[in-house]
Amino acid sequence: MDAASLTAARPRLLTMTGVGKTFGGDVEALRGMSLEINEGDFISLLGPSGCGKSTALRLIAGLIHPTRGSIRWDRPKGEGDLGVVFQEPTLMPWATVEDNVWLPLRLRGRPRAAVRDDIMSALRLVGLEGFARAYPRELSGGMKMRVSIARAMVTRPRLILMDEPFAALDEITRFRLNDDLLAMKAEIGCTVVFVTHSVFESVFLSDRIIVMAARPGRVIRELAVDEPYPRDESFRTSAAYVAHCRAASEALHEAMGEAA
Repeated sequence: MDAASLTAARPRLLTMTGVGKTFGGDVEALRGMSLEINEGDFISLLGPSGCGKSTALRLIAGLIHPTRGSIRWDRPKGEGDLGVVFQEPTLMPWATVEDNVWLPLRLRGRPRAAVRDDIMSALRLVGLEGFARAYPRELSGGMKMRVSIARAMVTRPRLILMDEPFAALDEITRFRLNDDLLAMKAEIGCTVVFVTHSVFESVFLSDRIIVMAARPGRVIRELAVDEPYPRDESFRTSAAYVAHCRAASEALHEAMGEAA
């Protein structure tokens, strides 16, 4: 199945049409980006530094606004329908794990006692139910990222945006969190848009890979990873995985050449 067929197979969630973003009047970070995001997609934005991946994510999140083009939710967006995970866990150091996960619900006026089951459910999803009363300083880097993911998932959002969340972690922890992320996605049935520099990570996680080039940031290729879920270690060592990694690597080299 090609990328277009994957796009047509699911209800549309969000559409970017001809989106461009210029900073300071003359720094063109993103040019003409069009992307259809569908219910249940796992999309990776793959490309070299400076190609606009994080800018695209911030535009989808509504943290910044496009200079040109439009971003439209095709299905009405409700409160709590969007979760964001940044590269750094950005936890409140003075608050417990439980209170950090509570934050999105607290901002909506939900008392902790009323949503404690939701908080504990999110912590169970990331394997940290025994650390609810711990503080961030007591956690490893991987555990802090799990808390950040739990915080994004506590509202059971339809769309989760993830900006290189595992880039600073060692390879073993990164592989484990890749596995866990797919299990969590299956559990809550969300859509994910994931920014990464890693060919291997993009292929393992995604059903669609958007390859971007820099200066200005733009989409040059869309690749389908038409392999079934769940995916595990046997997929990482399969011939199909190697073939998809080769195709993604070739597209990334093309992107880097166009950015040079």
